Amino acid sequence: MQLPPKVTDRAFERLSEIGASAEGKALRVTVEGGGCSGFQYDIKLDEPADDDLVLEGHGERVVVDSVSLPFLSNAVIDFSEELIGARFVIQNPNATSSCGCGTSFSM
Repeated sequence: MQLPPKVTDRAFERLSEIGASAEGKALRVTVEGGGCSGFQYDIKLDEPADDDLVLEGHGERVVVDSVSLPFLSNAVIDFSEELIGARFVIQNPNATSSCGCGTSFSM
């Protein structure tokens, strides 16, 4: 059974800090073909579309299109701050392997 991805409080809080909803934007998470492992994530601020799954929290939104949704079943969308930088990250139980870049994976 496919379950929608989850978004951590930390990710919603970061969206609030950058003022995404104030600009009418949401964090879009898309899975595309390509990258070093076969699939890659594209994460950007975008306007929600009619067929998006909308995940809401803290007054902010994360959207996933219907094509990407099966690839993100049970995934966790988080925000990570490390020495190398701060970024949104995906913890995806569907990925059988991933690349060191953190944006590419295979299934």
